[in-house]
Amino acid sequence: MDNSVKNRSSLELWFVTGSQCLYGEETLKQVADNSKEIAEGLNASDYIPVKIVFKCIGESPESIREVCSLANNTEACIGLVIWCHTFSPAKMWIGGLSILSKPFAHLHTQFNRDLPWGEIDMDYMNLHQSAHGDREFGFMCSRMRLERKVIVGHWQDEEVQQRLGNWARAAKGWHALQGANVCRIGDNMREVAVTEGDKVAAESRFGYSVNGYGVGELASFVNDVRDEEVDELCAIYQSEYTLEPSLLKGGSRHESVRDAARIELGLRNFLKDKGAIAFTTTFEDLVGLKQLPGIAVQRLMGDGYGFGAEGDWKTAALVYMMKVMTEDLHGGTSFMEDYTYHLHPSGNKVLGSHMLEVCPSIAETKPSLEVHPLGIGGKEDPARLVFDVSAGDAVNATIVDLGNRFRMIVNEVEIVLPENPMPKLPVARAVWKAKPDFKTSAASWIYSGGSHHPVLSKAATSEMLQDFADIAGIEMVLIDGEASVAGVRKDLRVNEVYYHMNRGSSFAG
Repeated sequence: MDNSVKNRSSLELWFVTGSQCLYGEETLKQVADNSKEIAEGLNASDYIPVKIVFKCIGESPESIREVCSLANNTEACIGLVIWCHTFSPAKMWIGGLSILSKPFAHLHTQFNRDLPWGEIDMDYMNLHQSAHGDREFGFMCSRMRLERKVIVGHWQDEEVQQRLGNWARAAKGWHALQGANVCRIGDNMREVAVTEGDKVAAESRFGYSVNGYGVGELASFVNDVRDEEVDELCAIYQSEYTLEPSLLKGGSRHESVRDAARIELGLRNFLKDKGAIAFTTTFEDLVGLKQLPGIAVQRLMGDGYGFGAEGDWKTAALVYMMKVMTEDLHGGTSFMEDYTYHLHPSGNKVLGSHMLEVCPSIAETKPSLEVHPLGIGGKEDPARLVFDVSAGDAVNATIVDLGNRFRMIVNEVEIVLPENPMPKLPVARAVWKAKPDFKTSAASWIYSGGSHHPVLSKAATSEMLQDFADIAGIEMVLIDGEASVAGVRKDLRVNEVYYHMNRGSSFAG
């Protein structure tokens, strides 16, 4: 990661160190100096996408409560990293942890990597008591039933920094959802179940709101777009994508491109007016629009907006969160759909796509802007970007509403290039091999109730998503290279009991 990206960020993780007044001022000064050095070292790590700021030594109930209260009320603070340099009696932490509303990671490390075998004495032992203090702190977190990330190892180890960075990305995604607005333009695709859900429970659990807007309001923004603006955007299309001659200015189908550009500009203005970070559309409600938004949705996703088709607001919010989580990483993230299968005995594969709306951030090569008929929606032929998705490891993720809670399902996959060209398929598409294999993956996904609308990401990892699920307090089912149908089904049965006993209401998620 380019550290300039981090330096431009206003987001912070506060580094708080546990100790106690028993050791005296000289020891506390040494604890503070060591803590600052660790925080500065972590802040220099390329794995951690936000600033690490040493904040204080928690050496009394009052100081701990004060820093937790300040963190709650500081917008730039997305969470705490807590480490106990010395022994830190954990009753001191009860008041602060009771009011802390930001997520926190427990970094179980110590300042020195190695023991000074020939020099070690009791002064050294009293100062370097992380093995002692972190266990005391860990007991209190468990006693209070607090969700947190525990990371073990020396703070200079690459693996430790990478795991802390993954958690920081989850905290960053969580922070981005708080108070966010998802626009549901039109309603749900009629009679579809999985894209529905409890919007009140979602706001209680995830922090974002979902509000409906009529397509006519969007259409008014589209109609207000000036021709000069359309000209400018069409010129951008021509410079960034491949277009056949009939779509260029003066061509027989150029007007379709102009209509698509006008929709994009109107949709951008509409979302800006609503302060929205994500949105949905549905082909069953397009009154006032000439086309189903295609390239408009693709380019907005490319700029970081979340999207879900057919009214799928949960997926729209998840796309946005995962884009925020991975915004400085390579690979890209997109709305996707499991569309059809390749079930050849030599190897089963999934072809993912959608009618129009796949983000160009995951494209293999320069996309082609094309206009083709769409068999549903009853509107004019829409413009869309057509491309294959680049190969590499990826994850498919979805969140579903089970009535009494939300569940995230994650499947690790390997994207592969198509075996042959698909010249008659005029949409963006991805081909992947699911882990551990197609049959296990599909059966486990279906047993888990997974949506047909996953979020495909080549940048996010299952660990990041597990960290997010833990912060959000929701269930997560992982289908990875070690998964089995029997194992997943056993986990689902255990989870059913756990969430019924622990959180049995829909508000609890």
